[in-house]
Amino acid sequence: MGEAPELETRRKRLLYRSVYRGNKENDILLGQFARAHIAELDSAELDQYERLLAASDNDIFDWVAGKAEVPPESDSPVLRKLLAFRVRF
Repeated sequence: MGEAPELETRRKRLLYRSVYRGNKENDILLGQFARAHIAELDSAELDQYERLLAASDNDIFDWVAGKAEVPPESDSPVLRKLLAFRVRF
């Protein structure tokens, strides 16, 4: 239970980083994804999402648009969740 405030703060920070990327397409996609899923991500998944957000906007856009293969070091269950979300988006 002592972990909950830390996780909530982390989720809010990641939501903000998702919405204000600098690339409008990624702002919209990542913002909508974060709003839909951030509350359910556990600490390990938040780590994966944080690594995803560290990638360049161009890389994320190309992966989501199917213009580039996701490199193995960037692949994660959270990225796969984003790719599935994009289909519904």
